[in-house]
Amino acid sequence: MIKKILYVAFQYDRGKEGNGAAMNYKAWYENFIKLGYTVEGLFYEDHSKENLQIEIIEKARRFKPDLVFFILQKEQVEINTLKALKEQGFFTVNFFGDDQWRFDNWSSKYAPYFSACITTDKFSVAKYKRIGQKNIIRSQWASLASNALYKNIRYKYDVSFVGGISPYRKWFVKKLYKKGIKVHCFGDGWDNGRVSYEKMEEIFSTSKINLNISNSANYDIRYLVSNIKIFVSHLRGVDKNISQTKARNFEIPVQGGFELTEYVPSLEDYFDLSKELACYKDADEAGLLVNYYLKHEEERESIKLSGVERARKEHTFKHRIIDFMIHIENIYDREK
Repeated sequence: MIKKILYVAFQYDRGKEGNGAAMNYKAWYENFIKLGYTVEGLFYEDHSKENLQIEIIEKARRFKPDLVFFILQKEQVEINTLKALKEQGFFTVNFFGDDQWRFDNWSSKYAPYFSACITTDKFSVAKYKRIGQKNIIRSQWASLASNALYKNIRYKYDVSFVGGISPYRKWFVKKLYKKGIKVHCFGDGWDNGRVSYEKMEEIFSTSKINLNISNSANYDIRYLVSNIKIFVSHLRGVDKNISQTKARNFEIPVQGGFELTEYVPSLEDYFDLSKELACYKDADEAGLLVNYYLKHEEERESIKLSGVERARKEHTFKHRIIDFMIHIENIYDREK
């Protein structure tokens, strides 16, 4: 039975204390503790890469965890370190959150050296098995729990978006503006700037419509020809070329908001797309739906209420941990 967890990841957002706690820290580390596990953390920003390899092995020997849980985001941990942990009998798991676009050139290099792997991409499960990683668990991003009010709200914004600026997002917002739709944008690069998680929760719950705009490459020809730099970048190729379900899909409804999101494959595995949120395929359709839902308040509120109730019942990080730990326990018992 798994009781003790050594957690290896960032503690702070982007590894800088001034940015506050990293979302993964709040999502996994804090919720492991809330669920009753004994957890010790080993954080990337506290060590050089060389010293980190030594400290992981030494701390595992001292703490004797039942599970070493990793959130690899780059090459912070060397494959030889993972090999050493397995050779010494430690049970290791990594959460791979971007396999939609990182499996072939990144995840596949590390996956064989973990006792088990978690992926958020159902289309990558078979890929893991083909490279010999049979202990593959499908999970998903989620949201921190929230008690934000969501009924009879006095709205502050008609339409909002929370997320860092990117060429595509900037173009998308301008397209809506030309249709007479003002989007209040928050995040790195926008005039309103970066906001705290608490402020983000307030924005979601006090916006009639919360847009979720992809940050992956987009192939709308109107976007590609809107700027020569964008077109050249496209010709050179990009890494993040597939949209995916992300935490924002769950944060908006958990925190009390109506969500209008770009459709991504497998989103229907988590929501009823006709009753719990609304989806668009491009900027034109987004504009059409924004105008529709601003005018049809009763329908919008019905969708919002259903989405919030579903998300709070099933889609917090605590729910994810409870679910994937059942699978990890089964693998752990079988391997041990």
